[in-house]
Amino acid sequence: MNSEEIRKASAEELEKNLKDLREELGTLSFQHKIRPLENTSRLKKIRKDIARIETIKKQAVN
Repeated sequence: MNSEEIRKASAEELEKNLKDLREELGTLSFQHKIRPLENTSRLKKIRKDIARIETIKKQAVN
């Protein structure tokens, strides 16, 4: 998800995406602790998407 897509999304969509990404991050992190994931780069991508959404939400408030 790039920053332009995030900026065009509504507040409800952002909250839903944020919730889904956090759930996915938790699930993948747990799975990775049990046994190594084949694609560990997915964890980094999810964390960056979460950070992008949070940053844009804060910019919109100001």
